[in-house]
Amino acid sequence: MKITKFGHCCLLIEEKGKRILTDPGNFSTLQDDVKNIDIILITHEHPDHIHIESLQKILKNSPKALIVTNTSTSKLLIPLNIPFEILEDGSEKEFLGIQISAHGKLHEEVYSTIPRVQNTGFYISNKLFYPGDAFTLPVFNVDILALPVAGPWVKLSDAITYALKVKPRISFPVHDGMLISGGSAHALPNKILNENGIEFKVLEIGKEYEF
Repeated sequence: MKITKFGHCCLLIEEKGKRILTDPGNFSTLQDDVKNIDIILITHEHPDHIHIESLQKILKNSPKALIVTNTSTSKLLIPLNIPFEILEDGSEKEFLGIQISAHGKLHEEVYSTIPRVQNTGFYISNKLFYPGDAFTLPVFNVDILALPVAGPWVKLSDAITYALKVKPRISFPVHDGMLISGGSAHALPNKILNENGIEFKVLEIGKEYEF
């Protein structure tokens, strides 16, 4: 599996000859020019995870790309006549030879008065778990974990504890597009997770990594 981080939560995942894009939001722009995308996974409706203008540019470059998301997010796509498939908590399906299962129901709480939206994490090819904006505990073995480390709903100690519970072989930070630099949001997980046998790898934006 090859992974290129375009920024924040937008990842290009290359697996079995297919190209999967996650959460093309408004904190990154590199995805606007990418081509030959086969599958687009969208975890929830917040604009840092789905930016409609960016999505339209992606679909112009890859008109056959299949969008996979949840019911709540699909309401943004229906008025634009953008086709999609629904995959939600507890469901699993093979898309173009890639096994994808969906996990989790709600976004983590941002604040008590702010409604929690639907959030769907994706487990890709029995290797990579990308939970979206939630600390959903998987009931399966995770080899690679995309770990949210920053944001209005993230407490860094909770993110580290989550990774320790999941126990992946390797993890890398996502949901960090609002940071000027990684700072402690990268340094502290790197220290604690590595001390506990979990490799923590910060991905340079735009660079391809083999996992």
